Amino acid sequence: MATASDAPVLDTLTAMTVDSIERCGLDVSTLILTRVAALVAMDAPAVSYLAHAGAAADANLTTEQLQDVLVAIAPVVGTARVMSAASHMAKAFGLALALAEPEAETIAEAEAQSRGKA
Repeated sequence: MATASDAPVLDTLTAMTVDSIERCGLDVSTLILTRVAALVAMDAPAVSYLAHAGAAADANLTTEQLQDVLVAIAPVVGTARVMSAASHMAKAFGLALALAEPEAETIAEAEAQSRGKA
């Protein structure tokens, strides 16, 4: 029988996270970076990144490390997911990831042209 709770969904997510951490042999920084990569791969919303913001801060992760994750997985997940993730991360973590606006426009134009040819 389930235990009554005011926040059963949050309680379940917390229990799952605790169980995952207890069973994982990764150091905290690697664990959080891995979870961020998974969030990018599934095009998670900003609130999902926000759920990891405290742990990322506690692990002393830098903007450069988060950018490195995006760079590392870009060939696998694609530009649209990486750009979406950068936007969601900026909202959640309150940081501006280094993505120059002219470069973003060039990428968007190239993608639009490739879709037009398909």
